[in-house]
Amino acid sequence: MSDKYDVLKIDNQLCFPLYACSKEIVRRYKPFLEEIDLTYTQYITMMVLWEKKEINVKELGKQLFLDSGTLTPVLKRLEQKNLISRQRDSRDERNLIVRLTAEGEQLKEKAVKIPGKMAGCVSLSEQDADEFYQLLHKVLQSFRDK
Repeated sequence: MSDKYDVLKIDNQLCFPLYACSKEIVRRYKPFLEEIDLTYTQYITMMVLWEKKEINVKELGKQLFLDSGTLTPVLKRLEQKNLISRQRDSRDERNLIVRLTAEGEQLKEKAVKIPGKMAGCVSLSEQDADEFYQLLHKVLQSFRDK
């Protein structure tokens, strides 16, 4: 018969392996990101900008699941590195627009090798990786829907 406290065992938690994997993956990104002088949070921000070229800060935060208190210093640092520019929307001063600079676009060439390097750090078959990706995005979507 199971104990009512079994639900509190770390091995019975979904959140713990997600947390530990996330932490370990970010740690493994570090040497690759140091080569292009980015932190992980700066890297994921740049990934969105490489794709979109320009985005509203609120939309960027929503896409990355980052609040403004976390995102603002990241954007300031990327702007200091001349990888992005930030300016108020001329149609609505409340909106801050982030744009990729030419230098930021050039960094994309160096960064394109990172996903392949990271793939070597994770021992999953292509099918397992695809299933894991689908499940994680399903969970993320459920958070967006609430």
